[in-house]
Amino acid sequence: MKIAFIGTHGVGKTTLCYDLAARLKRLDYTVELVKEVARTCPLPINRDTTLDAQSWILHTQIAEELAAQSGHETVVCDRSVLDNYAYLVHRLGRRPELDPLVASWLSTYSGLIKIPLWRPPRYDGVRDVGRDFQEAIDRVLDELILAFGVDVVRLTAPPGPHWADTVLEQLDLPVRAEQVPLFPEDA
Repeated sequence: MKIAFIGTHGVGKTTLCYDLAARLKRLDYTVELVKEVARTCPLPINRDTTLDAQSWILHTQIAEELAAQSGHETVVCDRSVLDNYAYLVHRLGRRPELDPLVASWLSTYSGLIKIPLWRPPRYDGVRDVGRDFQEAIDRVLDELILAFGVDVVRLTAPPGPHWADTVLEQLDLPVRAEQVPLFPEDA
């Protein structure tokens, strides 16, 4: 099972990733997280990104997901190829050489969960803090969801524990781990 959170930057994907991973571990799943790869990109990102930078990010995302899947039954991704592609499309437009790769890779996700734009980005030393850029990426992402015919679970703002509950319910998993009795009754 591979789950990815999608949405523009600064909306809480990373926090939800860690929350969901912890809850899945309590349900006895082996879980691996794929962190946001753009933060490690040696090339320009955000508004100044390039085709080379976004290609690096896109292919690194795929490589990280492959590595995570090799040893874990459950992978939780802080972003997907679709998010990464949205930044490229915003800057340079759709790329006919990358559309088939993105479309094909989208089919590898068991679930895509869209986090709504509900707050402006906060300064973290990496991401652009302009609200206009954040909104533009969210719009492009929604356009790509339609263009690729992607089935997504859309969460509603404001965030809270209900977000992880919604994700677990959509995956047909229990919201709470089964309680094991501490003192089994003697037979």
